[in-house]
Amino acid sequence: MSSVLSEITPLSQRDCFYIVERHKSQFTYPLHQHREYELNFIQNGQGLRRIVGDSVEETSNLDLVLISGENLEHIWEQGRCTAEDIREITIQFSPDLFGGGLLGKNQFTRISKMLEHATHGIAFPQETIMKVYHRLDTLASEKDSFNQFISCLQLLYELSGSDYRILASSSFAHAPRDRESRRILKVKEYINEHYAEPLTLEMMAGMVGMSPSSFSRFFRQHTARTFTGYLIDIRLGQAARELVDTSQNISEICYQCGFNNLSNFNRIFKAKRGMSPREFRQIYKKKKVIV
Repeated sequence: MSSVLSEITPLSQRDCFYIVERHKSQFTYPLHQHREYELNFIQNGQGLRRIVGDSVEETSNLDLVLISGENLEHIWEQGRCTAEDIREITIQFSPDLFGGGLLGKNQFTRISKMLEHATHGIAFPQETIMKVYHRLDTLASEKDSFNQFISCLQLLYELSGSDYRILASSSFAHAPRDRESRRILKVKEYINEHYAEPLTLEMMAGMVGMSPSSFSRFFRQHTARTFTGYLIDIRLGQAARELVDTSQNISEICYQCGFNNLSNFNRIFKAKRGMSPREFRQIYKKKKVIV
């Protein structure tokens, strides 16, 4: 497999935010990644195919996504969209913007949590987009750079209070996990190293000195997922990464990632990703470019 394009953004060291508005009928930029955080808004783009990590979705008329993962590849491609005037507003800012411990201050707690989740890519619901639409609509045309900066901060704060949805799976996104509780971190690290082996709720509970029922509640409270659901997410994420980065056949990947039979793997993969492993591999193969 070839490499993902590493984009060099126009953001300079003297800029707080880089904001650009475009009107287009075609999406042609290749699968890419970049160090800068990016908030991307698309209007009138119903039917576009959005790929963020191993998340592949078709967009509705309004789409708003935040990405803060440096190695998280992403792309918007034409898909079934036939609109002649698609509006796109892209806001990029450096991870260093909130340096000096600013994200650790009480006033930035919500934004900090959102940026951490955005290492997987996050999508905002339609009701949230409508609430911030006026701010997005006028942001690119604001002439005063200081007011534009304040408006960007307000936008991030408003978005951080919404019920956003995480896109890429944990193992595919290579997201950091250094802010979690010690017990959860211990369990996740073990799963990351032993996902191909038979793992049970009872095993993980015993590892952290809890009963299975208590551990089940504890795990769900801290991850918003069941243990089984999380394990499948890790295995699927690793399988997706192998499909993208290696030329191994699908059967080999299936068993190496902890699935006990190929038909079960294909069924779960299609249910979670909306396509078969073979189709997923073909999409990435077409979109990757040599740099």
